Amino acid sequence: MIIFVKKIVMLTELRPKALEILRSQKSIEEKQQELCSFLQAKVDHYDWVGFYFKNGDKEELKLGPYAGEPTDHTIIPFGKGICGQVAVSNQNFVVPDVAAQDNYIACSITVKAEIVVPLFVNGENVGQIDIDSNTPDPFTQEDERFLEFINSEVAKLIELKY
Repeated sequence: MIIFVKKIVMLTELRPKALEILRSQKSIEEKQQELCSFLQAKVDHYDWVGFYFKNGDKEELKLGPYAGEPTDHTIIPFGKGICGQVAVSNQNFVVPDVAAQDNYIACSITVKAEIVVPLFVNGENVGQIDIDSNTPDPFTQEDERFLEFINSEVAKLIELKY
């Protein structure tokens, strides 16, 4: 219980700095990059943090800003892997053990768990935030709520761009 409460407090405490990053005078891509680096540095179980976005009119996702080890998965077809499934389902997907997922695309042998939260702009799923963790089963509802908050703030930037 103490760890759970500590996690809620920690994630809540990150919100002001995340907002500061997103409200800076930098480009959208620079803000997203800084946010990914910030989250990876500040949350122990966020070992890879990145955004994937719908690639134009194609039924695929394209890797955007990220922090962590480089990945070969720069394009992911809809339906393939956890990210591709979220692009189709429009639902959060928490994977406590990636080895138990038959549709998982392995990015690294060290990854044990993943969480993917869709990013909506004007009701349309335009992308997602993807977090890989080298810790087994680290994600809670607080992670989901926190990442939904992050995506709602990123969505505001994307809305302003158009």
